[in-house]
Amino acid sequence: MSDATRDLVSAWVAHRDQGAACRLMEALHPQVIRIVQNHLPRGMDAEDLVQDVFVQFFRTLDRYDMARPLENWVSRMALNVCLKALRSRSRRPEWRWSDLSEGEQGVVASLLHEPETDASQAGAGRGLLLKLLDSLSPQERMILTLLHLEEKPVAEIAAMTGWNATLVKVRAFRARAKLRKALEAAERK
Repeated sequence: MSDATRDLVSAWVAHRDQGAACRLMEALHPQVIRIVQNHLPRGMDAEDLVQDVFVQFFRTLDRYDMARPLENWVSRMALNVCLKALRSRSRRPEWRWSDLSEGEQGVVASLLHEPETDASQAGAGRGLLLKLLDSLSPQERMILTLLHLEEKPVAEIAAMTGWNATLVKVRAFRARAKLRKALEAAERK
């Protein structure tokens, strides 16, 4: 952590300095919005979750250990806020074949029968992926997003989540298996 950031954290903790709070938010906002957008539950506004992250951040900043990287602490906090939002959804819809557009149905069929797809199906594929990710638990969705979409190494995911590397690998394996089953089930319906 830079000396300037350390001074801002100290100013907030000691005096609740609003200027320091604004500068901290400006510095951390790009990191927080990126994490929130990658783990955003369907139907929620990213800025609402970002605001929740910063509320949690300033509420607990006095417990922050300055010997550790602030960015890791904020990343973990943002992931936890997103995980809580994903858990709070009251239902997990099951996607049926008829719920998918023709383009998404084509992507499913080609993924199941011909793993190589062309670029013209990328838009439909992204929509399908989001629907399938919604069928997973919040932790499973987070692991797959971090590992495969954000291409984070297992060690970094373990540091961000507080899980050990073996647990990250096992959860990713199980989540991929559930995703595969959901894809096959969507094709049958």
